[in-house]
Amino acid sequence: MSTTPLLDIQGLTVSFATRGGAFRAVDGVNLQVAPNELLAIVGESGSGKSVAMLAIMGLLPWTATITAERMVFDGQDLLKLTPRQRRTLIGKDVAMVFQEPMSSLNPCFTVGWQIAEALAAHTELDRAARKARVIELLDLVGIPDPQRRARAFPHQLSGGMCQRVMIAMALACKPRLLIADEPTTALDVTIQAQIMDLLQRLRRETGMALVLITHDLGVVAEAADRVVVQYAGRPVETQNADALFQDPHHPYTAALLAALPERATGSRLEAIDGMVPGQGDRPPGCLFEPRCAFANERCRAAAPGPAPEALGRALCFRPLDHGVPHEMPA
Repeated sequence: MSTTPLLDIQGLTVSFATRGGAFRAVDGVNLQVAPNELLAIVGESGSGKSVAMLAIMGLLPWTATITAERMVFDGQDLLKLTPRQRRTLIGKDVAMVFQEPMSSLNPCFTVGWQIAEALAAHTELDRAARKARVIELLDLVGIPDPQRRARAFPHQLSGGMCQRVMIAMALACKPRLLIADEPTTALDVTIQAQIMDLLQRLRRETGMALVLITHDLGVVAEAADRVVVQYAGRPVETQNADALFQDPHHPYTAALLAALPERATGSRLEAIDGMVPGQGDRPPGCLFEPRCAFANERCRAAAPGPAPEALGRALCFRPLDHGVPHEMPA
């Protein structure tokens, strides 16, 4: 795997204008994705995972203010691209599979027409070649009888079929980076496994990098190379997947893993008390402090910086080392 990142994000911040003032949904996200790497981003709802990726795609509404120290894809500074240059890049070299396929597909057009539209926007293929490519793509993602399915409208397909159509559309122009936002949400377990197997196979065959946003830590354990754990808009830990599951360093990561059914030691599953803080209830110190079993006065008074690389860059004054808090120097 190449050591030069395909995507390099430093200090990404996204704020939304609200009646109560600016709300910072993403706060200082640092992210690097290598070619052919599968990077998983995990965390509870409200952690800013999807917002960070939509900022990269340029798909946030006008109420969003995006700043970053560095936002580079394959040597191109995304912060300096004109709207026309960004439209050329997004959908071709960088593509995204959205969370809800039934609401992402246009109900008024056939799925074949919608895939062909992406090809028309980013390639020089004529109409006949686009039609042939649509059939090829539908076959690639495992849709049976692709000639007939290309003429179907979204409501005539199952949720799993529509998700495969979304993947086909994202792959139409052979992207170098694919962002998959909860690609198995609302699908039954069998279809979830098929979709993940499909994404893994396509990554191996095409060499693309994959950013996977998910709540499913089982999928992360099986598929991911590295994991970013995000909480309240901030990345609180980054580790190789194997190391993260064996020795989590941030108390939030440890709490997420403890809530897995296979790690239950009693008759009840572990749970994390409380909720991700919103705009009006953010604590002055560590954002996880109100829910953390290891918090002390230092955690309540100030926001921590990242721990060393050996401790997963955990955003914590007391990162865990094999389950034991390791007090960071003041």
